[in-house]
Amino acid sequence: MLYVLPDYYPAFRCLADACPDTCCAGWQISIDPKSLKRYRAYRGDFRPRLLKGIRWNKKIFRQDSHGRCVFLDKKNLCGMYLHMGRDTMCRTCRLYPRHIEEFENVREVSLSLSCPEAARLLLEGEAPVRFLEFNRPGRPEAYQNFDQLLYSQLYTARQRMTGILQNRSLSLSLRFGLISWLADEMEKRWERGSLSTWEELLEKTESGCFDEMLQKRLISCRKSSASWIRKAFGSLKTFQVLRGEWPLWLMETEDLLYKRGWKFYETIQEEFREWMEKDSFDWEIPMEQLGVYFLFSYFCGSVYDKEIRACAQLAVVHTWLLREMLTACWLRNEKTLGPEELTDLACRYSRELEHSSENQKHMEALMIQNKLPWL
Repeated sequence: MLYVLPDYYPAFRCLADACPDTCCAGWQISIDPKSLKRYRAYRGDFRPRLLKGIRWNKKIFRQDSHGRCVFLDKKNLCGMYLHMGRDTMCRTCRLYPRHIEEFENVREVSLSLSCPEAARLLLEGEAPVRFLEFNRPGRPEAYQNFDQLLYSQLYTARQRMTGILQNRSLSLSLRFGLISWLADEMEKRWERGSLSTWEELLEKTESGCFDEMLQKRLISCRKSSASWIRKAFGSLKTFQVLRGEWPLWLMETEDLLYKRGWKFYETIQEEFREWMEKDSFDWEIPMEQLGVYFLFSYFCGSVYDKEIRACAQLAVVHTWLLREMLTACWLRNEKTLGPEELTDLACRYSRELEHSSENQKHMEALMIQNKLPWL
């Protein structure tokens, strides 16, 4: 079994009660069947509280009136862990913030951006993220209808697209434009049955022969791109809400950026670009890291639904939306920011967009139905 994970993964350590947030509030924690069976059979002193704290019909832990798991104490420590030990934790609690995408004979492991410490490791890292690969013994798998050839081509393409995102000699807009354009071309060739031409396409893109063409297209589409992202941002208000303060945050961001028309928006974006260039912190690097994170998270999943362009576009749009929200945060803070504010914003965003299967479906549907303007 091949395992693939980002190079900052081994450095992760849970902050426990020192964490600025908690992973045990704001969403329902599902319990796997094996853990449920173990909890029913538990006979220790903690049994009465344990049985009372589970909603057996829904296979989740109960929450208090503030949306906190009933086992979470005032110090943000888990009562189950303290009384019963780590080995009794359910699969969800044991794994988080680790996220695993399963492919035939491959497991791709990431750290969820919704965890403050995982987000810090990603966004404060200056070096380009590298991905580690190692094999573990295991039975060979055979997934029904799994296209191994397509997956291997997607895997290779993602490596090359990651290289484009990490090419710091190019502007950020060109890097993101290239990977979205490239995925669009790949999908067209897949639909024509020309998978074998992907390698040629990747080599041409890496050679830079499309850079000038795409740069001109990105500039010419600036106004339509702003309109596109505003509509995408507006769609977020129709998504499922996991935390009560999220709708207010969306409304404030919309008021700050979009309510005063195109000229105001363009002026603010230009001022924000100039500020980022002058600031002592290199803001392009965490934007790059976000793009790489989202590309790793979603792109190879297109082996299942064949939505190659949409899955690459998710990486572009998630990063773009976060940059829009960061611009609003900069305005709210009297035109100043620190890197910790991006970390906090990324955590909040990920909690809402990545930890709701309903929201993930809505987001992918949005990408399928709406091509980016420069495409």
